[in-house]
Amino acid sequence: MEARLQTRIQRYGWDAAADHYHASWEAQLRPAQDRLLAMARIGPGQRVIETACGSGMVTARLAAAVGSAGHVLATDLSQGMIDDLRARLGADLRGTVTAARMAAETLDVPDESYDAAVCSLGLMYTPDPAAALREMARVVGPRGTVAATVWGERRNCGWADVFPIVDARVASEVCPLFFGTGAEGALKRLFEAAGLDQVAEVRQSETLTFASERALLDAVLLGGPVALAVKRFDAAQWSAVQAEFLASVRQHRQPGGSYGIPGEFLTLRGLRP
Repeated sequence: MEARLQTRIQRYGWDAAADHYHASWEAQLRPAQDRLLAMARIGPGQRVIETACGSGMVTARLAAAVGSAGHVLATDLSQGMIDDLRARLGADLRGTVTAARMAAETLDVPDESYDAAVCSLGLMYTPDPAAALREMARVVGPRGTVAATVWGERRNCGWADVFPIVDARVASEVCPLFFGTGAEGALKRLFEAAGLDQVAEVRQSETLTFASERALLDAVLLGGPVALAVKRFDAAQWSAVQAEFLASVRQHRQPGGSYGIPGEFLTLRGLRP
């Protein structure tokens, strides 16, 4: 029951975040996505499956890498995210990309049907990251690539106080699992347990720049993992949460009102034997 509840929370939470996610996070997540794509080494003609594709920030780049001779299946638990991705696909990519609502732990595709499986900042949301990685390994062929990026350690992510701030008012059910995959050695162990070898790992520190107070609040509160909880706030709670969160990142406020907030990412690549 707990896993089913978490799955529902993630599904409807990202439906709630869909209107804000892409515009709020596109620039901030780009460096981590660059690293993921470099390590995944996607090439022309390949068949690639992407789990937790969100609004398609990585999907379009995967499609460009595989070209017209390749194919990308982009999957996400949230129908809102799938709809957003479909709306963003240009006519030139519609023949290369198929988007489908699918849980990362139960990919509805045959064994060994892809050359690579990629997940950008999605594993930390799944009720069972180990199962999601096993699925990614199952659907790639021998010597196929599995690559994933997650947020790093909590202490290295300057926006992390949003979770206790929100949970003090409405339980978001996200914080207990969010940073687990970013802990030292945790994701590597999951890759190896999924039967992957030659596992390579890169930990990456970045500054997440937000142009204004409003841009920061839209990203973290409305376009992120606590979006569903935020919808339950009354006006007084909403005002208090905004003020408390801004106080938690006050040291990262820059002249002119922008914010430069530290963030850490962890990217791993493994090969199926």
